Amino acid sequence: MTAKSVPSKKSKGRARMRVAFQGELGAFSQQAIRQFLGSKADPIAYPRFDAVFAALKKGEVDAAALPMENTLAGSVHENFDLLLKFPFEITAETNVRVVHNLIAPPGLALKDVRKVYSHPVALSQCLDFFAANAKIERVPFYDTAGSVKMVMKDRPAQSAAIASELAAHIYKGKILKRGIEDDRQNFTRFFLLEPSGAKIRSIPGATKRPWKTSLVFTTRNMPGALFRALSALALRDLNLVKIESRPLRGKPWEYLFYLDFLGRPEETNVMNALAHLAEVADFLRVLGSYRSA
Repeated sequence: MTAKSVPSKKSKGRARMRVAFQGELGAFSQQAIRQFLGSKADPIAYPRFDAVFAALKKGEVDAAALPMENTLAGSVHENFDLLLKFPFEITAETNVRVVHNLIAPPGLALKDVRKVYSHPVALSQCLDFFAANAKIERVPFYDTAGSVKMVMKDRPAQSAAIASELAAHIYKGKILKRGIEDDRQNFTRFFLLEPSGAKIRSIPGATKRPWKTSLVFTTRNMPGALFRALSALALRDLNLVKIESRPLRGKPWEYLFYLDFLGRPEETNVMNALAHLAEVADFLRVLGSYRSA
């Protein structure tokens, strides 16, 4: 499957940024790109997350927008694992409000819908809608926006899809019902990744937000090792806002620890904390420092 993009344009004689994402045009990742860069970027769609990372490594694109965690579904573990494999830097983060809409070809009414296609996570986040419409069958599909693309192209009988308003606009579908998600506090956190050494992105409205730093480390498998590692932050009054463990491949029952704290490496207390953590960790890598979303 080849990558897809919107037509590339020129701005003041310079090529626009090409930003890779997983899925089809109209995905929530494309909304994230808009929040990151406004109209200054062309979204380039790839079928898998590993293909997105590979495209950035090969220089096919300038950056990548990756979902890292959802407030309801939790972390996208594949992307945390991929972060470790590639020498990219997090230059920005944003939170996308996930609004699920029921989308169908023009002419199909809600009362006539019998099948709804979408990504399994999206379907699971709209259970109240399906409970209220028991005649409608849920059909898992590989992508939210892709389900709209398929429904509009193939026109399966009495079928609709669940996806973003952007997907409805791109594929010229009709929104039969807006905001059918169960929980309005449904947000997905995205990272903007760029090659190592890239400058930190200035995201509209983010200049007054606190700095955040993301890193990953391992410790020796011994009593108190994690406590000593985290004390490097606590002793400098750094606010730890996320920590998550992932299996350390090749070493069963040992783990990598991904964490975020408020602050940036240029600050003295952060500099001292990182030096302290490096002394007690077996492995340490700073993934990026950026304005908090």
